[in-house]
This record gives sequence, C-alpha cells and structure tokens, in this order.
Amino acid sequence: MGESQVPSSWRRSSFSQGGDCVEWRCSEYFVHVRTSKDPSGPVLEFTHAEWRAFIAGAKSGEADLNA
Repeated sequence: MGESQVPSSWRRSSFSQGGDCVEWRCSEYFVHVRTSKDPSGPVLEFTHAEWRAFIAGAKSGEADLNA
C-alpha cells in the first residue's frame, strides 16, 4: 500500500482499556486493520463492502463460537 493511500489516524473500540486491541482506519478505498500489540507489523486491507459485510456478520452472530 502506497504512502499516499495510508490514512493518518488509527482508531480502536471505546471499550478498549489500553490492552491489546484491534485497531482500524479508513482511507478512500479501504479499511486497514492491525493489532495494537505490533503497530509496525502487518496490516490487513479490506474494501468498504468487505468491511461492512464483516461487521454485519459479527452483529448477526456469525462469529459466535457457540453457534
């Protein structure tokens, strides 16, 4: 991912208490996701449609371990 495509600020859940969290940031075309444990580590990149589908699935229980 080129520097011009990388947005400047990472966000995390307001439920995060400073521990290891998933962080994300949006650019014009992508949502970037990383772990706060390793800020210089790998970054996953999703289209906005992929990210919306993931969030919808998580909200509907698709990610529940007991399902």
